[in-house]
Amino acid sequence: MIVVGAGVVGLTCAARLLEAGHRVDVVARDLPRETTSAVAAALWYPYRAFPPDRVAAWASRTFEVLEQLSADDATGVRMVPGTEVLAEPRVQPWWAAAVPGLERATGLPPGYDDGWSFTTPVVEMPVHLDWLRARVLDLGGTLTRLNVRGLPEGGDLVVNCSGLGARLLGADLSVTPVRGQVVVLEQWGLDRWWLDSAGPTYVVPLSGHVVVGGTDEEGDWSRTPSPETATAILERAARLVPELAGARVLRHRVGLRPARPAVRLERVGRVVHCYGHGGAGVTLSWGCADEVAGLAEAMA
Repeated sequence: MIVVGAGVVGLTCAARLLEAGHRVDVVARDLPRETTSAVAAALWYPYRAFPPDRVAAWASRTFEVLEQLSADDATGVRMVPGTEVLAEPRVQPWWAAAVPGLERATGLPPGYDDGWSFTTPVVEMPVHLDWLRARVLDLGGTLTRLNVRGLPEGGDLVVNCSGLGARLLGADLSVTPVRGQVVVLEQWGLDRWWLDSAGPTYVVPLSGHVVVGGTDEEGDWSRTPSPETATAILERAARLVPELAGARVLRHRVGLRPARPAVRLERVGRVVHCYGHGGAGVTLSWGCADEVAGLAEAMA
């Protein structure tokens, strides 16, 4: 089997296929640390992914797997408490069933009237991507840098996890970039995350730094950080966490989320398509990988 794409979705699919006993070769233009996945703040949260019913199931399964992985520091996964803030009261979120211990938030920042507090997986993406890569190789898979111009042909099953590359490889122009810019700050001891999805604005603590975002610029292909945008991000985020105003800026990053009206996870002949995860690649990764493995088994 051939998996096209070495981001978090491609690598988790490869791992699940290998665990099921298949031979798997991963090919990708970008190696794991060069992908959009490497830029992600990687807070479990189903953002910019549709439709809700399928996304909720994938996200719930991924939550379970990531919670299990958090017992091993080598995976880069930690369970971290935090709060999503809301400008006005709402009913429970549509993904609430996936999250144990979801509670109404108290002690909200000024200007917010409601919110949810819960503990969720937060993933150190470089560490997690390295762990996934090692998992694939340890299971007997391969990973090759290859600038493919079309999906491989022949008798092999192909799993298309090419993200934005599906515009070319899947001839799917419904996949569009959603530009996300973040500011990486020094870690000053922050131990909980904060999120205002209306911005989106988020402050996510990792072991050695804090990721502050973000933007949601559909159709923008630029990977160059904007100083003006960075200033606006930090100003918005300071409403959630005033202490970040004094933190040293380490770097600026930009990633292009592969958005689509609906995640495409389906079999077409000898190809299983799995792309269009928007801002929820990490959040849906293991759930989607399980479904891909099931489709592959049915085709074997």
